[in-house]
Amino acid sequence: MVITKDMTIGDIVFLNEHMAPALMRVGMHCLGCPASQAETIEEACMVHGIDCDALVEQLNELAALSV
Repeated sequence: MVITKDMTIGDIVFLNEHMAPALMRVGMHCLGCPASQAETIEEACMVHGIDCDALVEQLNELAALSV
């Protein structure tokens, strides 16, 4: 699985159970919120002031480890 900025948080968490803790560690604590499930990683990063490219890279590294 390759994670991209335009994937929704809901899709990422559904596809890989290791993503939720990683997202929470960077400050995205509202993963259960219905709105966040349809929000893209890029949108969530803008709201939380997070560098999207760095987060996507980190999530892809985690995804590669959890294969």
